[in-house]
Amino acid sequence: MADSNKKLIDFMGIRKIAAALSIILVLASAVTLGFKGLDLGLDFTGGTSVELEYADVPDLGDIRDTLSEAGYENFVVQNFGAETSVLIRLSDAFDDELAREVTERLRASGQELELLGTNFVGSQVGDELKEDSGLGLLLALAVVLIYVGMRFQFKFGVASVVPLAHDVIIILGIFSLFQWTFDLSVLAALLAVIGYSLNDTIVVADRIRENFRKMREGDSEHVINVSIHQTISRTLNTSGTTLVVLLALFFFGGEAIHNFAVALIIGVVVGTYSSIYVAASMLISLGVTREDMIIPPKEGLTGQEEEEEQPPEWLNRM
Repeated sequence: MADSNKKLIDFMGIRKIAAALSIILVLASAVTLGFKGLDLGLDFTGGTSVELEYADVPDLGDIRDTLSEAGYENFVVQNFGAETSVLIRLSDAFDDELAREVTERLRASGQELELLGTNFVGSQVGDELKEDSGLGLLLALAVVLIYVGMRFQFKFGVASVVPLAHDVIIILGIFSLFQWTFDLSVLAALLAVIGYSLNDTIVVADRIRENFRKMREGDSEHVINVSIHQTISRTLNTSGTTLVVLLALFFFGGEAIHNFAVALIIGVVVGTYSSIYVAASMLISLGVTREDMIIPPKEGLTGQEEEEEQPPEWLNRM
């Protein structure tokens, strides 16, 4: 262990600076959300969807330009199923003439197409989605708290939930600041970020627990520094390879998953930071010690019997 600590990076040496940065970002995000809110997509606000079938593969950019020139606002154009099938979602209230009007304007641009059908999503459905999505995020955080608290220790549960809430609030704040559309794909990205960030946090927490039981010298800050040092390459490699895929989605995935990719890119960057600094800093603030990691003895066993009954180290890490 001594050799591995010669070039040990003092991650926790700047934990107060990192904590100040996190507090500023979270407060700024909360203020932005309070004043500007989110630019909710049609999934939440309701509107009309128009399904079209083209004779040839259309250019979705040309369709968007045509609708913009016609004066339509807050619309989404994407493929569904085949490349010749196009779904247009508009914020306009449902009208029998609306679908026909959109179809005729697009036909006037020189494309041969057929109207397949129209659907309307009312605002009541959107309100229910907003409530359900909020409850879903809160439930996910609550389950994480219970799971990590049972698997490790209650302090670890708190130190795992706080970074997840930190990541979600910052992503929402950035979407609010730039007024990027928040729809169901972004909500799915938030849930994915919770899972991704939790996985990183669990890896670090598992190594911290293991080192508390193995290392006989050094305070909590030193043990946590050693643990982060041992897992940092894994964390950065995972984040780097994930970002490569997400950047490919961002640049080549098309309009339909653009905001989904943006939310995940922000989430991976912020989640990597929070798993190193926010989670570990919370453990120190909560006063985690070696005593918290001691495996309680079974009743009726003492001395040699107790030692023989201790589970192997690999089982403790499961």
